Amino acid sequence: MTATTLFYIIIAIIIVNFFIDKILDALNAKHFNDAIPNELKDVYDDTEYKKSQAYKLTNYKFGVWSSTFSVALTLAFICFGGFEYVDVLARRFSDNSIVVALVFFGIIMFGSDILSTPFSYYKTFVIEERFGFNKTTVKTFILDKIKGLLMMAVIGGGILALIIYIFQLTQQHFWLYAWAIITIFSVFMNMFYAKLIVPLFNKQTPLEESSLRHKISEYAQSVGFNLEKIFVIDGSKRSTKANAYFSGFGNEKRVTLYDTLINDLEEEEIVAVLAHEVGHYKRKHIIYNLVASVLLTGLTLYVLSIFITNPLLSNALGVSTHSFHVGLVAFGLLYAPISEITGLVMNWLSRKFEYQADDYAKNTYKAQPLITALKKLNKNSLSNLTPHKAYVFVHYSHPTLLQRMRNLMG
Repeated sequence: MTATTLFYIIIAIIIVNFFIDKILDALNAKHFNDAIPNELKDVYDDTEYKKSQAYKLTNYKFGVWSSTFSVALTLAFICFGGFEYVDVLARRFSDNSIVVALVFFGIIMFGSDILSTPFSYYKTFVIEERFGFNKTTVKTFILDKIKGLLMMAVIGGGILALIIYIFQLTQQHFWLYAWAIITIFSVFMNMFYAKLIVPLFNKQTPLEESSLRHKISEYAQSVGFNLEKIFVIDGSKRSTKANAYFSGFGNEKRVTLYDTLINDLEEEEIVAVLAHEVGHYKRKHIIYNLVASVLLTGLTLYVLSIFITNPLLSNALGVSTHSFHVGLVAFGLLYAPISEITGLVMNWLSRKFEYQADDYAKNTYKAQPLITALKKLNKNSLSNLTPHKAYVFVHYSHPTLLQRMRNLMG
């Protein structure tokens, strides 16, 4: 196989993926005006349903324009020697391959962020603002961007530098060491993400003593679940949309409730949502997801180790000097179809886990308050109640509201 052939394969993958996504988006958009199923008639009144339809249509159109721009830019960058230009520029800073790689990815990521920022700004301050969701200030938006870039530079750059260093020492066996490093990092982040990363962006406070905390503690005790760490996060700082999530395990397990969730739901509904989260823990979904992620990472790194030394990878992107960092970019583009397949499997598994967590909440608490909670959360976020089945299969990590309701009522 020649570099030219590989170049055309990369271009074809990008274009085919784009058109598949757009076809799925268009199929989904055709269902925006479908009649609401009878079981969900009480979610929206006529005015609210029209608003949800407008919100979906606006996001659909925005998604078409933003994704088209992104793909066109990516294709132009590849076709007109963008990677060669950045690689040559990075090599002016140093002869050290690790420094060159860090500068290379730094330029790519920074440039990508600058180009995507106007779209993020429009999404936040025009679309989300128009439909009453946005609470983000310009100051918070800018600070989030800066913090995100710094985190990417420190954490992402640190891991990349370590992997390249190991590659230089061990060559094709590097994948085993890289796998170990990423696994340790993944476990560490699963345990301490809420304690170390979340405070950089949000304020977390322990749920104060109240009837809600008493009901939560009472439920936790009834299912033999030791839950002392219940936190409230200031989600309203950025959006009116609500959420709750479970993180960590062992002594570091905690439940985090958005303040918007507490404001939107009744106490019994909040306990039902928490029962669902406890169900994820009791059914060991966090561990299963972590193990699946680790195994997929190992597979990816092993395949990478087979091809990373081949100069065809760099040449396919128009870069004359072969390197680990350019090979990594080319591999990522070529691996996209496999990533899509593993993504389908992970989404299927996630939807299965959601049913199991719902069943746990139903069996250990009550189904009805969870149903009303889900209806309120979907209503308040103007969710799509009639998505296309193919779109759900490819993109949804959770079953639809109708599917979850029927499962809970069954």
